[in-house]
Amino acid sequence: MHFQVHATDGKARLGELHTAHGRIDTPIFMPVGTQGTIKGLTPDQVRDAGATIILGNAYHLALRPGDELIAELGGLHRFLAWDGAILTDSGGFQVYSLAQNRRVTDDGVTFRSHIDGALLELSPERAVQIQENLGSDIAMCLDECPPHGALAEELQEAVRRTLLWAERSRLAHRRRDQALFAIVQGGMDLDLRARCAEKLVEMDFPGYALGGFSVGETPREMLQAVGPVADMLPADKPRYLMGVGRPVDILEAVARGVDMFDCVLPTRNGRNASAFTADGTLRLRNACHKRDSRPVESVCSCYTCRHFSRAYLHHLFLADEMLGPTLLSLHNIAYYCRLMREIRQAIRDKRFEEYRAVSLARWEGTL
Repeated sequence: MHFQVHATDGKARLGELHTAHGRIDTPIFMPVGTQGTIKGLTPDQVRDAGATIILGNAYHLALRPGDELIAELGGLHRFLAWDGAILTDSGGFQVYSLAQNRRVTDDGVTFRSHIDGALLELSPERAVQIQENLGSDIAMCLDECPPHGALAEELQEAVRRTLLWAERSRLAHRRRDQALFAIVQGGMDLDLRARCAEKLVEMDFPGYALGGFSVGETPREMLQAVGPVADMLPADKPRYLMGVGRPVDILEAVARGVDMFDCVLPTRNGRNASAFTADGTLRLRNACHKRDSRPVESVCSCYTCRHFSRAYLHHLFLADEMLGPTLLSLHNIAYYCRLMREIRQAIRDKRFEEYRAVSLARWEGTL
């Protein structure tokens, strides 16, 4: 993997990330396909919407259908018919989100499967093996993600364990066509974040993620920490803010030097009749759309906006037709991809601060 920053505007960075499955222009948003699918959409639809990299989850795919089966069938790219790049999360977020079903020690995490209750033992080495079997372009080290509000002792223990697991992950990693990213933890404690970042940078990973955000803190608290943490990371390596995806948060994080993002919001909101637009959110179940012949967004060239009206989408959701979530998820993915293109162009043209101010003003009170 090769990464290069081509231009900056303030701390915002315009870059290029080369992977085994193609070039990725940064800043970039990655649609989330936790179980090997962007919910409700075909790979062609996701590609046509503008996505160049998607995300899958090692924990979920190891449980079902199994990483060894996917390897036997030619790897994750072939399995889901996606020829672009793929990033896989190690399962570290499940250490946080499935707290009631797991036990954590220095050896790793033991989960009770949320599917059938079977035991899954996930060590740093096993997390690497799963992702190597999947064949993703970017793999993540296993980390411990503490909840917001964790005690100082719990944060310190999570950072100690994250560093231990990062070193073990680095030693276990073998695939030369796959980059392994480390994850900085430490909650809202910037001294602890700095200690974690310093030790990870000494291990010389090809990329670094900012983990432990979007876990209960306010957006303001998150942004107060994201900037200083991004500054702790090497300027010549990609910086990935995990699980953060409101448009306003993406814009503010780009302003603080972040390059990569992922979130379930585009498809989750699409399934719930909520559309993202340059002027904020539209809720297509609302009665005001019943006779509205306009597209979701007049400036959008996605399949949904080229062919269907707000009135039709309103009808689909009221009739509980599955096409409604598909069409709105498709628009939302296209909107996010367009947002990132506009951000990149603004950085290239040295007008990012103007673009940021105008966008924030248009979104105020709507996102």
